[in-house]
Amino acid sequence: MTAPTGSLLAAERLRKVYGQTVALDGADFSVHPGEVVAVLGPSGSGKSTLLHCLAGIVPPDSGSITYDGQELTTMTDARRSALRRTEFGFVFQFGQLVPELTCVENVALPLRLNGTSRKEAERAALGWLERLEVDGLRGKRPGEVSGGQGQRVAVARALVTRPRVLFADEPTGALDSYNGERVMELLTDAARSTDAAVVLVTHEARVAAYSDREIVVRDGRSRDMERAV
Repeated sequence: MTAPTGSLLAAERLRKVYGQTVALDGADFSVHPGEVVAVLGPSGSGKSTLLHCLAGIVPPDSGSITYDGQELTTMTDARRSALRRTEFGFVFQFGQLVPELTCVENVALPLRLNGTSRKEAERAALGWLERLEVDGLRGKRPGEVSGGQGQRVAVARALVTRPRVLFADEPTGALDSYNGERVMELLTDAARSTDAAVVLVTHEARVAAYSDREIVVRDGRSRDMERAV
């Protein structure tokens, strides 16, 4: 597979082995700016490993990953870490908010780590909390809010740096149907408004329905459903 023209992030023939387990076996992937791509597959299929490779968290054993025309696999660790701080955003299944910080401080944290002043960082954080409809929680700590509210705060934190790629790994997996639907509506609307590409890992069809395109991963291999039609 050759990466489609205009892809912001693309991977070709990725292979990753853990001991005797083949996690990825020639997987391909691509996503354009402003596009939401769902990565579907059963547990153990390799979808989370694919996300971790695409984000530069785990290096593949072989294959190519290109981000904005640059080869991700040959970048230094420092360069990949910088990308994850500034150009990549992350939303996980359980939010992973810092319990000692208030919601506004959690959202402001990525900006503060990049050297933004406290006042400016919290102003931006409040703007995103408002967009995610949880600005009333600004002074509360994660332990004082519901799961759905906490996940909206986590989405705000992921978007506050205006990343070019948002990685969402089972972002509604710990939520009930109503809160899961609302989080997906807000996440996809907010990402598209900033032209961010979204890599959405899920095993739920109702969550994948928010995507523009689906890629199914089975036994470490990928299949682009749009191209398969």
